[in-house]
Amino acid sequence: MRLIRHIEKHDPPVISAAFDEIGWDKPVTQYEQYFLEQQAGTREVLIALMGGIFAGYVTIVWEPSYKPFQDNDIPEIQDFNVLPKFRRQHIGTALMDKAEALISTRSSTVGVGVGMYADYGNAQRLYVLRGYIPDGEGLTYKHKVLKPMEHTINDDDLVLYFTKALK
Repeated sequence: MRLIRHIEKHDPPVISAAFDEIGWDKPVTQYEQYFLEQQAGTREVLIALMGGIFAGYVTIVWEPSYKPFQDNDIPEIQDFNVLPKFRRQHIGTALMDKAEALISTRSSTVGVGVGMYADYGNAQRLYVLRGYIPDGEGLTYKHKVLKPMEHTINDDDLVLYFTKALK
């Protein structure tokens, strides 16, 4: 049985431990901060449980750092992760459906940024299949649009931003 709910105060250690088991460095403090931001109203954190076991999460940032989204009041989906053992079970789709439904109560458009190396391949495909299109600004590094011929590093900060019109 799948359940999507907001993060609760007791969740950060559970989430961090789940990622630690697969060798990902996602400290408890990150999720404690997310919980505080949710309490402050600047971020929504949705977590997925399968049979009561943590399976993944997604966050919504209401006022993102990316200037084109700021200028157009576009909330951004950030930090979307489903544990590998729970992939291909529609958990990511359920998280995205819930996130988009929440955003649609405040905005007619949603934004998302996605990394450019192979580890982001599943997310790249998912966003395109869900109807997201590039925002037309080109590649960015640390939220700043790269100029033609500008050199950069292909790490987590190299991002292409997408938007989707919500119904």
